[in-house]
Amino acid sequence: MTSETTPVLIGAGQFTYRGAPGDSPSPTALLKIAAERAGLDAGIGAAGLAKIDALAVVGYTIDAPGSKRGMIPHSTNPPANLARRLGAQPRWSVYSEMGGNTPQYLVNTLCERIARGETELALTVGCEFLGSAMKRAGQGLGFDDWQADEDEDLPAPQRIGDPRNGSTPYEIRHGLSRPINIYPIFENALRARDGRSLADHQRRMGELFARFSEVAADNPEAWFRTRRTADEIVAVSDRNRMIGFPYPKLLNAIMEVDQSAAVIVASERMARELGVPEEKWVYLHGCADAADLWHPLDRQDFHSSPAMRRTGQKALEMAGIGIDQVDLIDLYSCFPVAVEIGAEALGLSLDDPRGLTVTGGLPYAGGPGNNYVMHSVAVMLQRLRDRPGAYGLLTGNGWYLTKQSTGIYSTKRPERPFEREDPAVLQREIDALPHPEIVERPSGRAVVETYTVVHKREGPFLGIVVGRDEAGRRFAANTPADPAFLAAFEAEEQVGRTGTVRPADVGQTNLFVPD
Repeated sequence: MTSETTPVLIGAGQFTYRGAPGDSPSPTALLKIAAERAGLDAGIGAAGLAKIDALAVVGYTIDAPGSKRGMIPHSTNPPANLARRLGAQPRWSVYSEMGGNTPQYLVNTLCERIARGETELALTVGCEFLGSAMKRAGQGLGFDDWQADEDEDLPAPQRIGDPRNGSTPYEIRHGLSRPINIYPIFENALRARDGRSLADHQRRMGELFARFSEVAADNPEAWFRTRRTADEIVAVSDRNRMIGFPYPKLLNAIMEVDQSAAVIVASERMARELGVPEEKWVYLHGCADAADLWHPLDRQDFHSSPAMRRTGQKALEMAGIGIDQVDLIDLYSCFPVAVEIGAEALGLSLDDPRGLTVTGGLPYAGGPGNNYVMHSVAVMLQRLRDRPGAYGLLTGNGWYLTKQSTGIYSTKRPERPFEREDPAVLQREIDALPHPEIVERPSGRAVVETYTVVHKREGPFLGIVVGRDEAGRRFAANTPADPAFLAAFEAEEQVGRTGTVRPADVGQTNLFVPD
């Protein structure tokens, strides 16, 4: 790699729509606004955007496997539709699979393409629009204006990323199929490992995310610019109902937003040719991508992430720095446990004076489902420009603490060539880790490894247990569904509780009954 092909981030843009849902921009319009703002930030304008030779669009949540939101109109090929509106003809154009790690993964990929001389000017962009889309659908407002802006008959785009569903059919039958059901089982396992009481752990989560809300309050693009106290965040109320124990609503990522963000990456040669001032340049110094054992029941345990730990180490090694040399940090924050496990993996304290977010995080700044990290890259870009020579680290997390991507940035020019290690090298290491045997139809004595209770507005309706049978094999099961039982089940620590498990009388699920 020469200075001609050294990759550099030259511009970023964000957009948050706060108007009436009936006037909300279409998905393609959201992408275009963010791209244009990134072009304005870089100083290259519409003419520069028309020169992009690579375009990577983050997959929309409505295109996730099993999504039932097909009534929402959007292009069958978002990259091609956007390229037309930008007047661009990229040689390489992709649409991503699902995962909150995706924006960092795409930046890593584009920088590698530039370092290899395959790309000179690239745009990566994403948006989420469930906020207005669900209101339009619910209020019968229609989508005529969106349909006029969306080419629905384009050929399918080239996809990038891992297309596998995050859960197995066995897990799905027991309710382990949604983030709001699965992240709580990690949280409860972490609390039990550390020996904290339910009350002490709720307080810990509230204090952690109160600090995130303070950052969001000062972020002009945040979805919720409200400072919240720790008590307010964890106290269950009509406005902050329990979702999946131990998470009330304010500890969950906010899904229904209207936000977009874009980042422009170029070779140094192209950045100079476009006249982008060097004080705007930010370099990717280190990066890594890997996934933990893919399905939740395969994990070594439910309170750690080998992929978080190893991608962090690899990115720091590539950058040639230690975690103590990082000045700015943004840890993926869909739920508290993602921050807690991420901090532990990187050797950080939850009250690190540097802070653990630059945006305010997913529950308050917004950005979900797959595009949050594009916002954190955009904010990090500006923060690093304001602090020349400082280092910023950010992480992205996809599915259920599954897919991990890490990036380390600085305005300082790297002293060594950009050489991204093939992610397959790290993946082979993680895939070789031992993990428990799974039994799908257990019967007999058993113990709870972790659990959650899932709520509707009316109250608790589903108990989920991950346990071990007498042979040490792991299983998934549901509990009795009686609301009074479920309320009592979440009122006390259940990890380590014994009982019996057997196939349910109806269907393909298992039933765990505690002693």
